[in-house]
Amino acid sequence: MDVRAAVAVQAGKPLEVMTVQLEEQRAGEVLVEVKATGAAATYRVDLRSLDELPARELYDLLRMRVDVFVVEQNCPYPELDGKDIDALHLRLLEGAELLGAARILKPYEPQDPSKIGRVVVSPDHRGKRLGDVLMSEAIAACERLYPENPIALSAQAHLRRFYESFGFIAVSKEYLQDGIPHIDMVRQRATQPA
Repeated sequence: MDVRAAVAVQAGKPLEVMTVQLEEQRAGEVLVEVKATGAAATYRVDLRSLDELPARELYDLLRMRVDVFVVEQNCPYPELDGKDIDALHLRLLEGAELLGAARILKPYEPQDPSKIGRVVVSPDHRGKRLGDVLMSEAIAACERLYPENPIALSAQAHLRRFYESFGFIAVSKEYLQDGIPHIDMVRQRATQPA
C-alpha cells in the first residue's frame, strides 16, 4: 500500500492531518497532508508486508532499527525477533531514502489489540517531528485495518508523554525490558460501542 504525504513540520507547532482524494488514485493510495507553521517537505509513506519489501529496502529498514535500538542505545538484544514475518512495515521515505519506520502487528485474537512497535526515526532526520508523522500514520493504518480493536504499544518510559499526546494511556507500571525502562500503553478504538 502506498500513501503519499505532504508534510510541513516545525518543532513545537501542532500538526494538522488531512486525507485528500487523488485524481488518479491507485489501489490503496491516498494523499495525507500534514500542516504546521514552517517549511514544507514532501514524504512518501508506505505500508508493506515483509514479503513485499525488496531486499535492499528490507536491509535499509533492519539496519536502521539495529543502528538505533541496538548500537545507539547500547542495548544488545535480538532485534530480529521473528515478529517481522507476520507484521506490516510502515516506512517514511524521501525519494529512496528511509527517514523512519514503524511495525504493526495484527491482533492475535478478535478481542486483542493491534500493536505498534519499533517506531524509529533516522538519527540524520531527528528534530523534524517525523515521529509525529509516523505515529499518526501508524494509528490511521491500525484504525483502517482493525477498526474494532484498540491499539497497544510498549513505550520506552521517557516517551510516555509523546504517546499520551496520541491518546495512549498507561496500563502498566514501569518495568525493565532489555535494561531500558518501559511502560505498556493502550489507545482505545475511535468509536466505542454504546
